[in-house]
Amino acid sequence: MNDLLQSWIDLWNGDLAQAERVVREDFVWHVAPLTGGPSQDHTGRDALVEWVRGSHEAMPGLRFTVEVGPISQDPFHVVRWLAEAGEISFHGTDVLRVEDGRIAEYWLNADGLWAAQQLGIMPRTS
Repeated sequence: MNDLLQSWIDLWNGDLAQAERVVREDFVWHVAPLTGGPSQDHTGRDALVEWVRGSHEAMPGLRFTVEVGPISQDPFHVVRWLAEAGEISFHGTDVLRVEDGRIAEYWLNADGLWAAQQLGIMPRTS
């Protein structure tokens, strides 16, 4: 895995200092809300850092491991990951667009409903 993508994973594993080095200030990300609904766009490196920080507060011990990838076709890079925090685990796929050596845009596809059910935010279905 190249340094940029490893730093992205390190950021998600709680090394928030990586953001300034690898994420553009005008960063944009596209993600569906954890409890469902249409995808929403968000902007800004600082907002991303707060999202990562909040994820770690909600799920102490949160760790991301890359299971597939990266699959790269410049300027895009894709990784499939597993997130684990204690008894909670879920998968997701990141699609990253790199511009001038930094991550400029991010699309997240994750098992959000499954994560929300394990966190007790949403009821589990039978």
